[in-house]
Amino acid sequence: MNSASAVFLATIPSPERGVWYLGPIPIRAYALCIIAGIILAIWWGERRWVQRGGAKNTVIDIAIFAVPFGLVGGRLYHVITDWWRYFGPGKNPVQALFIWDGGLGIWGAIALGGVGAWIGCRRKGIPLPAMADAIAPGIVTAQAIGRIGNYFNQELYGAHTTLPWGLEIYQRFDPNNPSIPDQGPTGVAFGHIPLQDSPVHPTFLYELLWNLAIAGLVVWADRRFKLGHGRAFALYVAGYTLGRFWIELMRTDDATHVLGVRVNVWVALLVCASAVAYIVLARRRGPRETPESLRGKQDSAEATTSDEADDSGSSEPKAAVSTQDESSTERKTE
Repeated sequence: MNSASAVFLATIPSPERGVWYLGPIPIRAYALCIIAGIILAIWWGERRWVQRGGAKNTVIDIAIFAVPFGLVGGRLYHVITDWWRYFGPGKNPVQALFIWDGGLGIWGAIALGGVGAWIGCRRKGIPLPAMADAIAPGIVTAQAIGRIGNYFNQELYGAHTTLPWGLEIYQRFDPNNPSIPDQGPTGVAFGHIPLQDSPVHPTFLYELLWNLAIAGLVVWADRRFKLGHGRAFALYVAGYTLGRFWIELMRTDDATHVLGVRVNVWVALLVCASAVAYIVLARRRGPRETPESLRGKQDSAEATTSDEADDSGSSEPKAAVSTQDESSTERKTE
């Protein structure tokens, strides 16, 4: 075995494709990862919300608003910052709608998803910061799962490396015509031909591991310091953006630059600083929200109705006792 073969065997191979077909139906790894991440985030957020004193199924109700808003926001951010991929000579603007081919900006997803969550929280009568604290570790874990989709799409990687965990990236071709190169998610790596810079830094894997570490940090800090009023969510944002800053600097895939630096590097710095400032300022709000404040309008109304029912149920015996006392008084008077 020559040295080149030894190096190849020490690297991480890429999947030969990111899309499979069940008859005419495409099964996309990226979409499956996004769906799995959303399901886990809702499930974990629901458990944490109930543990904090909230009502069951509240997170599911909020997700009805937050998830579609987040998907739209994530796609909008991607299209706005990478507009040149979809608009201009030789481009197809309709592909800007093809969310299943990859391309979701987390900044837009969090921003517009937060708007959806705010609408849901307003309807339920519960504080948005408390809901954000409950779902924080689930969101960053969902992001980690989403990075697996990037692995199948052969995207979000860094420069050439000789490290043993380097990622092999292959030339992909049109599945219907192996003579036409197609590095998109629908391409197939016939022959597993490495690209020129292969192997490369698997920056998607670095971010995946970092996200899982941040999820653990948020859970630990939340239990240790009883974080409330959005501080657990702000800790997630600060931790995630700190990692995204250095990982983004390692990436070599095409991206929009501002002042010679990838736009997401600037966004990560700004968002990280804002999150740290929020953590400091939110301490003035005092201890974590009480369970009573998490019950919402509907649950509070049900509790009030229950109390009224108890009162009305006990009024008849009281009236009966009063009548008996009056009758007794009348007999004594007679």
